[in-house]
Amino acid sequence: MEFKPLDPKGKLYLIPTRLGDDVPLEVLPISIKKVLEQVNHYIVENEKQARRFIKKVSPSKSQRSIIINTVNKYTDTSEIPSYLTPCLNGESIGLLSDAGCPGIADPGAEVVKIAHEKGIPVTPLVGPSSILLAMMSSGMNGQNFTFNGYLPIDKNERKSTIKYLEKISLEKNQSQIFIETPYRNDKMFSDLKTILNNNTRLCIACDITLTTEYIATKTVEEWKKEEVEVDLHKRPTIYIIHRD
Repeated sequence: MEFKPLDPKGKLYLIPTRLGDDVPLEVLPISIKKVLEQVNHYIVENEKQARRFIKKVSPSKSQRSIIINTVNKYTDTSEIPSYLTPCLNGESIGLLSDAGCPGIADPGAEVVKIAHEKGIPVTPLVGPSSILLAMMSSGMNGQNFTFNGYLPIDKNERKSTIKYLEKISLEKNQSQIFIETPYRNDKMFSDLKTILNNNTRLCIACDITLTTEYIATKTVEEWKKEEVEVDLHKRPTIYIIHRD
């Protein structure tokens, strides 16, 4: 009896995007351009933004050839498996985040999970991650760190969480990374200077890879003595703390 080989599945490419409005190929490898030119099916957070990015990297690619499904906080997760159908039919799909690497602090993680469940090959491409770039630049413990996402909005819960992260950092020699909605950055910075121990180190990594990039690590006491307040309002910022 002769068995015909099964059709190979397409790949799910995890395609990093810029962290701001840099010239794409100054911060992204040429491999991303090559994949964008080959792939026509995409899963993205924001269709308009994704199309703009693809056009910027590959101006000659026909926008009409691009088929897009969106995954964001409003997406019904029961719909996501159907978005991967092209892969099961042998066509590859690109997964795009709004900024940085798909699946990292990003709703695309659910897409990747389902791809593995379906036996679809997952191929991550090289690109910028604000979280890792901040950690690299902080001078803190690159062998033991945790990303905590967003901290609570409630004032009391936030204070308790910040004190808890500081405690864990001391006990485990573990750097603690977190983020905030950009328009609340100044309040977060103020809270950290008020709540944290004076000897705790605090890294502020803002506008990473942009011309306005600002990265500095100081003790909380040193931050309090700064004569010129750092303006973080509406600027993407990564916070890292470490209590020695």
